[in-house]
Amino acid sequence: MTIRPILIHPDPRLRKEAEPVGTVDDEIRKLGADMLETMYDAPGIGLAAVQVGVMRRVFVMDCSAKEGTPDPLVMVDPQILWLSEEEAPSEEGCLSIPEIYADVTRPVEVTLRWTDLENAVREHRFDARAATCVQHEMDHLAGKLFIDYLSPVKRTMITSKMKKLKKEMARA
Repeated sequence: MTIRPILIHPDPRLRKEAEPVGTVDDEIRKLGADMLETMYDAPGIGLAAVQVGVMRRVFVMDCSAKEGTPDPLVMVDPQILWLSEEEAPSEEGCLSIPEIYADVTRPVEVTLRWTDLENAVREHRFDARAATCVQHEMDHLAGKLFIDYLSPVKRTMITSKMKKLKKEMARA
């Protein structure tokens, strides 16, 4: 497994829509393993392939408590089948927008269909933190970021901070 570099906003690749995978092969299995390693190292609870510069419809997540047993998921070609009408705000952050957090209102439950690493189709209803994570990662696959839910002023301020951070990182 390899820890891959995570793209930082405003990298234009984060705004591109990911391409479907189709059949899972060894390349996608390696991508999934690398993404889990990268996510845990960051540390985070979710990571989309576009965040590591791979424009494919894959994301990983593990919303288990830090003290709990890890429950990693690799989701290939995920599709949202259902969203609850009930919504609630939840604080979100993003590995591509480090150290920035904001409340985003989203449906509290979501049903997702995806292909796993053995090419089996799976469906599951997620709630609470996992539902937020699924929707956040699905947004990444569509070229959308959590800051898009914020006011234009907040979005501009965050983008300016990220540009400054990228300059500082480039100097280091």
